[in-house]
Amino acid sequence: MEIMELPHHQGTQDTAVDLREQLSHIDHFQMVTEVFRQLGDTTRIRIFWLLCHCEECVINISAMMEMSSPAVSHHLRPLRDSGLIVSRRAGKEVYYKAADTKQSRLLHEMIEKMMEITCPD
Repeated sequence: MEIMELPHHQGTQDTAVDLREQLSHIDHFQMVTEVFRQLGDTTRIRIFWLLCHCEECVINISAMMEMSSPAVSHHLRPLRDSGLIVSRRAGKEVYYKAADTKQSRLLHEMIEKMMEITCPD
């Protein structure tokens, strides 16, 4: 990597080189953008939060959210595509739950802290 000369010298040259290296990984930032884009919708946050607490089928999610099944399915797809939730098929039913990943747990914790929601026991 080439040496970068900053316009202002504040004794941070070594840090700047490391930071510039990280900034060059645009794909990492794109992944974060996609996850936050999914959570930029109130309904998706509510569904994600619900699925952090239980595994449910679309019909039950629809009933709890007071939404139609197609509307819920519309919101589940991008959450699944972004890796925040996972699904499993049991016969004709598909069940959804939050993915068991560091990112999913962190986002759940962030939602809980920001909203001061207490998880049910």
